[in-house]
Amino acid sequence: MVRKSFLSYNKTIWGPLELVEKLYPEAEEIGASVRDLPGLKTPLGRARAWLRLALMQKKMADYLRCLIIQRDLLSEFYEYHALMMEEEGAVIVGLLVGLNVIDANLCVKGEDLDSQVGVIDFSMYLKNEEDVGNKERNVQIAAILDQKNYVEELNRQLNSTVSSLHSRVDSLEKSNTKLIEELAIAKNNIIKLQEENHQLRNENKLILMKTQQHLEVTKVDVEAELQTYKHSRQGLDEMYNEARRQLRDESQLRQDVENELAVQVSMKHEIELAMKLLEKDIHEKQDTLIGLRQQLEEVKAINIEMYQKLQGSEDGLKEKNEIIARLEEKTNKITVAMRQLEQSDNDLLTQTRTIAMSLVKCASSDTQDQYKLVKDISF
Repeated sequence: MVRKSFLSYNKTIWGPLELVEKLYPEAEEIGASVRDLPGLKTPLGRARAWLRLALMQKKMADYLRCLIIQRDLLSEFYEYHALMMEEEGAVIVGLLVGLNVIDANLCVKGEDLDSQVGVIDFSMYLKNEEDVGNKERNVQIAAILDQKNYVEELNRQLNSTVSSLHSRVDSLEKSNTKLIEELAIAKNNIIKLQEENHQLRNENKLILMKTQQHLEVTKVDVEAELQTYKHSRQGLDEMYNEARRQLRDESQLRQDVENELAVQVSMKHEIELAMKLLEKDIHEKQDTLIGLRQQLEEVKAINIEMYQKLQGSEDGLKEKNEIIARLEEKTNKITVAMRQLEQSDNDLLTQTRTIAMSLVKCASSDTQDQYKLVKDISF
């Protein structure tokens, strides 16, 4: 079974402690002071100095908590089975909170932190019987510790106020730069507005001079027009009365012309209706002609049949000849009647066309005269 270890076998403790500076901005001061210490040559010595300074600041638990939270960054320094990568790391960091109660005054300068410490001498931290009995010295030590706690608390408050003041200074500098830029822009705008105001005043003066000259000229023209208007008002009144009378007469004449135009339009509609009736009569006569032609063809067919029968029968030749003669007479009469009907139809067509053309010409001539008359009246 693999043992859990605090660090990887090929990494030093100084690597993750350097990473604390990026995760916790307040640890930058410790890192800088550790790097500035003389005599520290190994990463282990820097790590020991860093741990001593963190104990004196009472923030070791806070710094290590940042590392525990960002475990994905710790994979570079620890194995997957290391103690800091497991849940026990969070428990250890929680136990380190108790160190904040202890006032640590550890020496960093002048000690050999790079080499391994063999024996730890705790005699300096043990109290003798004489020291226990000395109450005044204990009171002095308690007062010194109280003063130290007060100074640490005051230092902490001052650090917080300094950081807040730094942030306020940064914001004020940014706002100051913005205000300077806005002031420069405002000054430029003021200069431009002053120039525009000067130009507008000059233009206003020119416009006032031009308007005054124009008003004087228009005043003279208005006075002259007023005099001419007074002189010509009588003539205009007479012309207005005459024009009003002419307008009344022309409106009456236009009304009469419109009435005649309506009568002509109604006559035109009647002529069109008569044309439609004539066309209908012509179509009916054409249908009768077609029927007569069909009858003639039937008679011709009968004649052919009779002629064939006459050739076949010699006995009734005379009777059939007579019948044929009669039929021929009938056919001749029918053809004559058909020719007469066709002639009469042609005559009717020519007559209707001439009548229609004459009516159309009359209507068009009347309408043109009426339109001319209406145009003359309107003009």
